[in-house]
Amino acid sequence: MANLDGMISNAERRELAGHPLHVADPRVRTITVADLYDALWRGYEDFKAQPSHILFVALIYPIAGVLLAQLTVSYNIFPLLFPLVAGFALLGPFAAIGLYEISRRRERGMNSSWGHAFALFRSRSIGTIAALGAILTGLFLSWLIVAWVLYRWLLGDAPLTSIEAFMTDVLTTVNGWTLIVAGNALGALFAITAFSISVISFPLIIDKHVDLATAIRTSISAVEANPRVMLIWGLMVTGLLVLGCLPVLVGLIIVMPILGHATWHLYRKVVEK
Repeated sequence: MANLDGMISNAERRELAGHPLHVADPRVRTITVADLYDALWRGYEDFKAQPSHILFVALIYPIAGVLLAQLTVSYNIFPLLFPLVAGFALLGPFAAIGLYEISRRRERGMNSSWGHAFALFRSRSIGTIAALGAILTGLFLSWLIVAWVLYRWLLGDAPLTSIEAFMTDVLTTVNGWTLIVAGNALGALFAITAFSISVISFPLIIDKHVDLATAIRTSISAVEANPRVMLIWGLMVTGLLVLGCLPVLVGLIIVMPILGHATWHLYRKVVEK
């Protein structure tokens, strides 16, 4: 961290540490599907311009996902394998905070090397970023608890001898199909909640240093102002994350940074400067 002092100019230091908090809620715009594709393209351009930072930022997500899956199999808790992999996406917006900062700096013509992602730790908004990250982590853990309780209620008496036996119980019994339907419905509620409060919250906090309540309200307002487009964005993100999970989450090394950068540009399109 000591080397970071030499990388940050006095103007940047004032921006990170002394930027006044915004009081009024930022205004949101109505956007189109074309804006989503443009945000993805701009995210891809950012990824191409600064690919070196993926070694530091983007690898965290797939490695953590692989470790979680391995722990699930090792400890014979197969019912949590799918909730872990699916629910881990709830933490995506928090995991990408360094990518938002890279895109912000590149947009302003500032030095955007990956080391500058550390500058966020000196921001006066780091507490707000951590608080929102804690909320998403809480949603993730709550989802795992709900998924486990639902499994125990419907299939709790089935012995867990192997993942093949578990899949047989799920796919060939009434309770198993009930688990699939109910689990996906409940998972969708968690996903919608996490998406609504975080779709542009982290970029907003990083850019304007708003407080937590303002960030969440603005993110929800953005979804309410653009329900159809935001639904499409959510489906696009989900589809790309699914592709990124193949094989064994390795594809996230590319998908994650592109989506992270694209989220910054989506924020720019939705929130007025």
